Parts: sequence; C-alpha cells; structure tokens
Amino acid sequence: MINWLHTFNPQPSLLSLGPITIYWYGFFMVLAMMVGIIMAIIIAKQYNISKDKIIDLSFYLIIGGLIGARIYEIFLELPYYLAQPLEMVKVWHGGLAIHGAILGGLIALWIFVKKNRNINFWKLCAIVVPALALGQAIGRWGNYFNQELFGRPTDLPWSIPIELLNRNNDFISANYFHPTFLYESIGSLLIFGILILGHYLIKKKREEKISCFRSVVLIYIILYSALRFLLEFVRIDNTPMWGDVRWPQIISLLFIFISLIILFRPYVQTIRSQKKSVQ
Repeated sequence: MINWLHTFNPQPSLLSLGPITIYWYGFFMVLAMMVGIIMAIIIAKQYNISKDKIIDLSFYLIIGGLIGARIYEIFLELPYYLAQPLEMVKVWHGGLAIHGAILGGLIALWIFVKKNRNINFWKLCAIVVPALALGQAIGRWGNYFNQELFGRPTDLPWSIPIELLNRNNDFISANYFHPTFLYESIGSLLIFGILILGHYLIKKKREEKISCFRSVVLIYIILYSALRFLLEFVRIDNTPMWGDVRWPQIISLLFIFISLIILFRPYVQTIRSQKKSVQ
C-alpha cells in the first residue's frame, strides 16, 4: 500500500465512453453516498426507523449537502469562480467543502424533521453522522485522483507524487507530498468506529434519551473539527487566512466551541441547581 502510493501517478478520469467521461472523483462521491445510505439504514433499523424513511431523508441530505458544500467552496475561492463562472457547476472537477456540506445537511435534516414531526431531530442526526464519517473516509479518495488538497513536501515512505500542473510555483522543485487525503480518510474511519461504539452503548444500556443522541452528534462535530484543525497545518491549498490562521481552522474551532457548550450545558445546569437546593 505504502509503495503503491509512493510510485503511482493517479489520473482524474476513470473511464471514457465516447463523449462521456466518468471521473474518479464522481465515482468516489457516488460510492460514498451509497455506502453512507446503507449504513444509515442499518443503524436506523436498531431504532425501528424504516428503510423508506432513511431513503427519503437521504435525498434531502444529498441535495442540501451538495448545495451547501459547493456554495461554501465558491465563497472560499470567490475570485477564481468569478473569473471562471462555468466552473461553479463543474463539481466533478472537485471543490466540495465539508464544512459547507455539514451546514447544508443540517438545514436539510431540519426541514425533513419539520415535515415528519414524529421523528426527533437529534435522533436522526445521530443515525446520520456515522454514515457521514464513513462516507468522508471513502470520498476523500476522489481528492487523491484529482491530485488536490495534498500537503507539504515530505520524504516519508507514504508520500505521493504530484504533477507539476497541480502545484503552485512555491513547490516546483519538490517531488513528493503529504497525502492529507489519506490522513483524513483514516481519521474519519476512526471517528466512524467511535460513533458506532456510541450507538452500541446506547442500545446496551437501553437509554434512548435525546441527550444520548445529542452527545453522539456533538462528539462527531468535535472529533472531525479537531482532525481538520490539525490537518490544516499540513495542507497547502489556497484558502482565506486570518493572520497566520487558515479559515478552515477558524471554522473548526468555532464548531468545537459551540459543540462543547451544547454538550456540557446540561451538566452545568445540574450543578447549579444542586448548589441552589443545598443553599
């Protein structure tokens, strides 16, 4: 595996059929969605939520996630897309920001819950986030074949070659780079395992409380945001900066901060009420 990464030179196109070209990026996006939906159906079954309900939800999530991811990416690279407006719709060229996908997906899920009032928002979110983490682990391989979102130059055995046309002028003399797609893929798999463990504990203890489902969702947001924050120290793709801090790091810290407040707020309220009762 390590030797393959170090020597293989990936190409964006998977298959050409006359005027139709199938890209690796699109293939992995579709595969990630399909595997994610199957995983969500499996988890939902444990809570007596029908397969049809999850399939209906998946349409909302896919549309909301794609729109959110693309809009977010366009704003991050606004000068580029204003200069080449047709690139805004060419999602097969890459350019889907995960923070935008999360926000778009949350909005879509909220709309779905409003139309299906018999299902709790946090419960559905908790079912979706392990599927999302697994989908991220798969989908990041699309970035590899597009030769995008790679990291700084390195001589590590698992470093990957990047063609000259995919590098900026600062790295013309470098030969091998950090495979940040692989780091995020492995990290997302670990997060997926932790979230599945969370669902296992919920079922084992038979405590299907809203607070338990909320905790699963917030743990995903905290862990993924922490992963992304750390990876940004290695990544070298263009992104807006605030001083010396990359914009995705700022958003990741914001997500972590908000999630921690929501996660620990019930405990703080309990402690305060206990102090008042003692007084």
